[in-house]
Amino acid sequence: MAAFLDVVLPVFVVIGAGYAVVWLGWFAQSGVDGLIRFTQIFAIPCLLFTAISQLDLSQNFNVPLLFSFYAGALAGFGVGTFGARLIFRRDWPDAIAIGFCCLFSNSLLLGLPITERAYGAGALEANYTIIAMHSPFCYAVGITAMEIARARGQAGGAVLRKVARAMFSNALIIGIGLGFVVNLAGVPVPAPLQDGLDLIARAALPAALFGLGGVLVQYRPEGDLRIIVAICAVSLLLHPAITLGLGQVLDLPTSALRSAVITGAMAPGINAYIFANMYGVARRVAASAVLIGTAASIVTAWGWLSVLP
Repeated sequence: MAAFLDVVLPVFVVIGAGYAVVWLGWFAQSGVDGLIRFTQIFAIPCLLFTAISQLDLSQNFNVPLLFSFYAGALAGFGVGTFGARLIFRRDWPDAIAIGFCCLFSNSLLLGLPITERAYGAGALEANYTIIAMHSPFCYAVGITAMEIARARGQAGGAVLRKVARAMFSNALIIGIGLGFVVNLAGVPVPAPLQDGLDLIARAALPAALFGLGGVLVQYRPEGDLRIIVAICAVSLLLHPAITLGLGQVLDLPTSALRSAVITGAMAPGINAYIFANMYGVARRVAASAVLIGTAASIVTAWGWLSVLP
């Protein structure tokens, strides 16, 4: 119960506050849209740039950690995609969007603050290692699969260009890429510039959590309830279970195992809806999965915290 009260509940209080003030009409939806745009295009890329530019890559960028997490994520994508196609009889674009919901856990807005509150700021290095690959990996998998499904005879080069254009216009990926450039090249960031980036980065998580609550007001739990339940089961249970099992087999350090499992146990992120909306497929299911999965993760996150060492 202490983990629930001290770690999980405060994060969802901020989300709930954002939801409540928008639902009551005290905060305009246009304001929420602006807040989300600020966090996704400026604040979170600054946070990622700062974290990755200062990350000790030789110490934290380890294959067992990434394999444990992303094997679980990729398994979730496969189960979600083929389950939607074979069991729920959705067409391939819909099935891929549903699989993307199972692939893209909310590593930033939920995984970071819950891990920080549970284990302290010093425990976040493995989180940033995962996040450094998260958007590039997930968008590469989702966009490639979707473009192949929609190609219908197009040349392979055209498909690759569409994938590259979609990925490298993403602000999160740009922030991550610039962080790697600075880190690997050993370029010092001038102190005034770094201080400004730090100020913006500190606003990222609380503003994004508040905005997430406001955004969820727009979404109604509509669509195929069985598919939504399946997405939540894969995201909240299957992915972290695979990650935990692989992490134990590969003998991950306790801090890295905690970060990987907690990150894998997060609900589908807003990017799952953005991906579905980008292609105009499975939007109601994706929106409902974000809403219901986020609510359900209040309980499941508590459960995973209780079983971790």
